[in-house]
Amino acid sequence: MIPIAKPYLTEDEAQAAYDTILTGWITQGPKVQKFEEKFAAYTGAKYAVAVSNCTTALHLSMIVAGIGPGDEVICPSMSYIATANAIQYVGATPVFAEVQQATCNLDPIDAEKRITKNTKAILLVHQIGMPADIEAFQELCDRYNLKLIEDAACAAGSAYKGRKIGSHSELVCFSFHPRKVISTGDGGMITTNREDYYNRLKLLRQHGMSVNDRVRHEASRIIFEDHVEVGYNYRMTDIQAAVGIKQLEKLDWIVEERRKIASAYHEAFKVIDFIGLPPEEEGYFSNYQSYCIYLKPSSPIDRNTLMQELLDRGIASRRGIMNSHRETAYRDSHRSVELPISEDLQDRSIILPLYVPMREDEISLITNAFKDILIKKTIVI
Repeated sequence: MIPIAKPYLTEDEAQAAYDTILTGWITQGPKVQKFEEKFAAYTGAKYAVAVSNCTTALHLSMIVAGIGPGDEVICPSMSYIATANAIQYVGATPVFAEVQQATCNLDPIDAEKRITKNTKAILLVHQIGMPADIEAFQELCDRYNLKLIEDAACAAGSAYKGRKIGSHSELVCFSFHPRKVISTGDGGMITTNREDYYNRLKLLRQHGMSVNDRVRHEASRIIFEDHVEVGYNYRMTDIQAAVGIKQLEKLDWIVEERRKIASAYHEAFKVIDFIGLPPEEEGYFSNYQSYCIYLKPSSPIDRNTLMQELLDRGIASRRGIMNSHRETAYRDSHRSVELPISEDLQDRSIILPLYVPMREDEISLITNAFKDILIKKTIVI
């Protein structure tokens, strides 16, 4: 079976975790601080705060941005459900907006139509690693006095107009889940250029504790901590951070390898006129966290049949990106939502295997199987 994804972890990461375990400091500590410093430097942000996963990163970002009950936050429905959930966590209401057909990213024109007097922020998702138009949304937020938060769960290593994702806006949230480009097993990161956000994020991730464990450990005088506000246990461990440091060192190389695989897919599928390929316009640099193709209405084979045929040949695939408003948790409260582009993209898109290292024979097996299935369906390519 060729899997849809798998993390690229080597003996380097195993040794880093092993060495950290032997230090006796395995919870949030010096390795976490080092990982934060290196990640901030990589993205070009002033600060980075490590947390337990991207969902907790989004939750804390909502809090420091001042979003709460009665507020509305515009976001795509076409995103993993954590995007909408983070808005719900603070008592606010997710307002689902439409995406662009080509990129699967939020449409600024449709987003603007959904702004009301209760709108407090826009949660912008860089879908499957393809950067969204940050400038367009920042201009929109400036015009309407809204907060811009980036859900960059899939976008580590991607770039927008010459700068890495992570430094463009006040709050940017990343994921290190095993299906992401780099992984710490699980984990997340928030980058920010605001010192006040940075300081409060560090408090909130550790139960609002005024003095962290490392400071107390290194102190030469007795220190008693205070818990200055109700916080959360959203910490990353030093074991995870040690792995993350090694992963970060390889990130640009991993992205380069993923782009080579994407190029091979491009070349194989460009001759099939009913397949829509992921675009990459000038100024947009994708890490290809996933490779998603779209079966146009002219396709003589339906999406699910094609996925099953691939699975029968030992090739995993996934449906197009979910629509949160169609999930049971949101269906009743969003029955009036009309998002035909998002729904069509979910129903007609397929995510294909992409991981490092992926051998040429595996890529050929996938593309040849794809073409063979179509030929057997009496389609001439």
